[in-house]
Amino acid sequence: PLDADAAAAAMAFLRSSDLLERIAADYDACGIVGESAPKLVSYLCAISRKLDQPLAVLTMAPSAAGKTSLQDGTLAFVPEEERLCLSAMTGQALHYIEEDLSHRVLAIAEEEGASRAAYSLKLLQSEGKISLAVPIKDPETGQIVTKIKEVRGPVALFLTTTAAQIDEELANRCIVLTVDESPEQTLRVHDVQRERETLDGLMRKTRAEAIRTVHKNA
Repeated sequence: PLDADAAAAAMAFLRSSDLLERIAADYDACGIVGESAPKLVSYLCAISRKLDQPLAVLTMAPSAAGKTSLQDGTLAFVPEEERLCLSAMTGQALHYIEEDLSHRVLAIAEEEGASRAAYSLKLLQSEGKISLAVPIKDPETGQIVTKIKEVRGPVALFLTTTAAQIDEELANRCIVLTVDESPEQTLRVHDVQRERETLDGLMRKTRAEAIRTVHKNA
């Protein structure tokens, strides 16, 4: 449970009359600079995990364009216990996962790393659960019996990709985002990177952690 001060700060944040502007500003304060729209869409996808039908977002961009920074910056606003971040997965991996995925964020670093599990991901998105019939040897009788393994969602799905062509059915279930690759955006990123090596950068890091805490509490 939150203490009184933390709860009050979280409620004040949620009741802000300029909530969307504040969210965008908090991204900037945490070092995720650039256009507000992709950041807000990404944020809304993350909080949609609380809904009956969460959203999914796929961020497409060339390597080193900032797509991972956007995804990681959004996930940093989500409480650790409400997110599961993976680099890749095998085709049947989701069926055997032991963690409860209900109303959590499932983030996979690269869409290519999720391609073998694309069918399971599509079911988890559309049906809110996946089921698998598994033959298991009964330890007492020695007979083979069928057990049903079920993983329940729903999840808010986050993917990134550098590929120009992706699984069409999976993409149809996602909001597809792109990132700003302009020279001006590159300069903004370089400015933030240089600042990290200064006293101001250390102070920003401390402020950023406090900002993320408010979002997690909210």
